[in-house]
Amino acid sequence: MAAQFGRRLRKGAATTAVAAVAVAALSASQAPGVNDHGRQTAADATPSPEASASDGSATGNSPYYTDLPPLKSPSPSPSTGPGPGGTGATEAGIPATVLDAYKKAETALREAKPGCNLPWQLLAAIGRVESGQARGGRVDADGTTIKKILGPQLDGNGFALIKDTDDGAYDGNSSYDQAVGPMQFIPSTWAWAGRDGNGDGKKDPNNIYDAALAAGHYLCRNNWDLSQQGDLDRAILSYNNSREYLNLVMRWLEFYRKGTHEVPDGAGTLPDNRSDDGASPTPTIPGATAPAGSTPKPGPKPEKPATPQKPGGGGTTTPKPPTTPPGTPSTPPATTPTPTDTVDHLEDAGTAKLTAMAGDAFSKRISTRAETEAGKAVAKVRVRFTIVGDTDTTFTGGESVATVATNSSGVAVAPALKAGEKTGAVTVRATVVGRTVPGLDYKATVTERAADTLVRTGDAALTCAPGGEFANQVEVKATYNGAVADGVAATATLITSADDATANDKGPYFKDADGKTVRTLSGLKTDAKGLLKLPKLYADDTTGTFLLRITTAGGATLTVELAVAAAATSSPSASASPSA
Repeated sequence: MAAQFGRRLRKGAATTAVAAVAVAALSASQAPGVNDHGRQTAADATPSPEASASDGSATGNSPYYTDLPPLKSPSPSPSTGPGPGGTGATEAGIPATVLDAYKKAETALREAKPGCNLPWQLLAAIGRVESGQARGGRVDADGTTIKKILGPQLDGNGFALIKDTDDGAYDGNSSYDQAVGPMQFIPSTWAWAGRDGNGDGKKDPNNIYDAALAAGHYLCRNNWDLSQQGDLDRAILSYNNSREYLNLVMRWLEFYRKGTHEVPDGAGTLPDNRSDDGASPTPTIPGATAPAGSTPKPGPKPEKPATPQKPGGGGTTTPKPPTTPPGTPSTPPATTPTPTDTVDHLEDAGTAKLTAMAGDAFSKRISTRAETEAGKAVAKVRVRFTIVGDTDTTFTGGESVATVATNSSGVAVAPALKAGEKTGAVTVRATVVGRTVPGLDYKATVTERAADTLVRTGDAALTCAPGGEFANQVEVKATYNGAVADGVAATATLITSADDATANDKGPYFKDADGKTVRTLSGLKTDAKGLLKLPKLYADDTTGTFLLRITTAGGATLTVELAVAAAATSSPSASASPSA
C-alpha cells in the first residue's frame, strides 16, 4: 500500500488533488445495490429502458478504471515524455496498434451502419476506462494482448453474479464468468457480439482489432445514432450500467476529441484507480492473469461499536439476552429468488406465421412468454432471441441477436425481422438469459422476390424487316401489390405460339456474347425501379407475327407481339383497256 501511495504521490500535487476529489466522489457513489436480475450496479444508476432490455451490460458491470483525463488536452503531434508509469506525453497518447484498431473499427461501422455515426474516440474512451488501452498497448504485431486481461470472477462477492457460460473457454474459469480482453466483454456477450476485425478467421476477445469492432457493433445496435446525446447515453449505459461510468466515459470522449497522438506499443501509462478499490480481494484463478490494478485490497474495516443513544432519546443501551441457546448454529438469511430464478419454461405468446419476401421486413413479430412451473407469467426476465443457421436474415438494425425484457404479462416481443436474400427456412431461438431452460424455436420463411404485374413502358410497334434489327428494345416494369418490384428474377422466351410456350426455332432472336442466336434469356432481374430492359432483337428471313413472353417469380406474365414483314412494294400501273 505504501509503495502504491508513493507512486500516486509522484504524479504531482495539482493532478493528485483533482484526481483524489473526483475519484472519491466516484467511489462514494459506487455503493453496490442489487437489481432484480442479481446484477450489482451503482446505487443511483438509472438505466434507460433500452439498457434494461439488454443483457445488462457488455461487461457484466465489471469494475473499471476511474482515473480522470489529464488537465491538459493531448497534443496532436508526438512529443517526448516519461515512459510507462510516469506523466507527460505518454499519459495522453494512445498506443499505435490500439489506435489503429479503433480507427479501423470506425471505418468499418461507417460502411456497415452509417446511421450510427460511431466516433473512434468513443472506442478509445471505453478502452481507456476498461483496460487502460490494453494495458498501455501491450499487444503483439497482430493486436493480441501479450497476457490475458481478465476482470474479477463474477461470483456475487462484491460483484455481479454470473455463472460460467463458456466452460472457461475465454476466461479459464469454469465456475463463473469474467470480463475478457481490452474491451472487457463477458463470455456470454462475446458469444453473439464477437467480430473478426483483423481478418484472420477468428473472433478473439483478446485481440484489439476483434474487440474494437465488436464494441462498435455493440454500441451501434438498436438503430442508435451516436451523434444524438440520448442514444449515446443509452449505448454507453448498455456497456456498463452505471451513471458514474457514463460520466467518466464522456469525460475521456471529450478529451480525445480535442486531439491525441500515438505512442509506441507498450509505452502507454497504466491507470491506478479502479471502481472496486476497497472491495474484497480479487480471487485468483489458476492459469489466469489478474487485471492491471487488481492488487488485493485490504478487507472491510471492522464495524464500529454501536453508539449509545443520548439520554431521553427513547432508547436503551441495556443488552438483550440471547434468544437462542449458546452454541446453536445460526440460520443463514434466506435468499430471495430473482424473477429469472422462477422461470421454468418458455411458451409461444401467439406468434403468427412468419413469412416475408427477400429484402422485405417481416410484418409479424415473435412473442414469447416466460412462465413458472405452474404456468404463471414472469415479468422482468431477459429473453434472448438468436437467429441461427446459415442465413442473412437479421433483426432490424443488422444484428443476429436481440435481448428483450418480459413485460408485466411475462411477454417479450422480439424486434422485427428483416429478410435477407437467401431464401428458405430461418430459425429464431428464444432462451432465458441467466437460466438453463430449454429454448423455444420459431420458424420463419424467406421467399424469393416476386412480381404480380408486368407492363410495357412504351407502346411503339415492334416491327422489323427480314434479316434486320428491331428499332426498339422491349422494356417492362414489374410491380407487386402496386409497389415497385425490384430484384425480381425474370425469363424472356420467344415462344412457338400462345398455346405452346416452348422456344421457337425460327423468327426473331437475341444474340449471346459470342453473337450466336439465342431465343431464351434466363437469369434476368428487374432493377431498383422495377424496370427490365431486354437486349436488342434481330430477325431471320422468316416473315410473320411472333410472340415474346416474359415471366417473373410470383407469376407475372406479359406476352408481346413482334412483326417481321418485307417492305411494301408499289403495284404496277393498270394496262389501258383495249379499244372496241
